[in-house]
Amino acid sequence: MPTTRTRRRLAGALALLALVAGCGRPAEREARAEPVVLTVSAASSLREAVTELAAQYEAAHPGTTVRVNLGASGALRQQIEQGARVDVFVAAARGPMDALAERGLVDPATRADLAGNALVVVVPRGSRAVREFRDLAAPRVRRVALGAPASVPAGEYALEALRGQGIAAAVEAKAVYAQNARQVLAYVESGNVDAGIVYATDAAASPRVAVAAAAPPGSHRPIVYPLAVVRSGGHPREARALAAYLRGPRARAVLLRRGFLPPPAP
Repeated sequence: MPTTRTRRRLAGALALLALVAGCGRPAEREARAEPVVLTVSAASSLREAVTELAAQYEAAHPGTTVRVNLGASGALRQQIEQGARVDVFVAAARGPMDALAERGLVDPATRADLAGNALVVVVPRGSRAVREFRDLAAPRVRRVALGAPASVPAGEYALEALRGQGIAAAVEAKAVYAQNARQVLAYVESGNVDAGIVYATDAAASPRVAVAAAAPPGSHRPIVYPLAVVRSGGHPREARALAAYLRGPRARAVLLRRGFLPPPAP
C-alpha cells in the first residue's frame, strides 16, 4: 500500500499535469476555432476598390474571409430587407441606407459616409457624338444608357442632372435602362448605345470608353457612399471591426487611388 508521502507526491504530480493541460486548452480551442466569413454587400461601382480592400483585410486577419456581393444599391437593400445574411452594407446613396435604418436593420452607431464620386458622360472611344452634357438631347445621339432610377443611385443622380439642364424628357425618350452602373458602362463599351451616364470611377475602370463631359456643378445632389453594419449578420463584433477598417486610413488611400472623392459634408 502506498505511503502517505507517496500519495502526496502522486497527488502533486496529477495536479501539475492538470495545470499544464489546462494552460494548453485555450490555445487548442483557438486553433480549432472555425474561420469567420463576413459578407459585404456593396454598390457595383465599388467593385475594384472593395475587392482590393477585402483582400487586404483577409491578409491582415488570418482566419477571416470577406465575401463581396455587388449590385445596385436598391437591389442590395431589398435583399437585406428580405433577410439576406449580410454583415456590412455600402450603398451609393443615402436613400437605401436610410430605408434600412428606418426599419432598424442596420447599427446606427456604425454608420459613416465612406466616399464621394462624380457623374460623367461616357462614349465609345473615338466617338465625337457628345462634347458637352446638353448634347445628350441632340438628334445625333440616338440611345443613351442610364441606370434605372428606381433602384440604381447613378440613374437617380443622372435624372436629377438631366432635369437640372432641362433635357430630361428628350433623353428619357431614347434611354436604355440598366440594372446597375457597370451595366451602363458595358452598353457603352459594346457600342449598343451612343452614350451613357456613369460615375467617374466607372469610366476610369474601362479603356474602351472616353469621358465626353461631366455633369454641370450643382445639377444633382452630392454623390455619397454610406456604410453600416447590418444586424442580420452572424458576426457582429467582427463586422464592426471590418467596418472600422473600411473607414480607416488604409482604406481611404485605396479609395482615393481608385478615383473616389472624400465624402461630402453632411
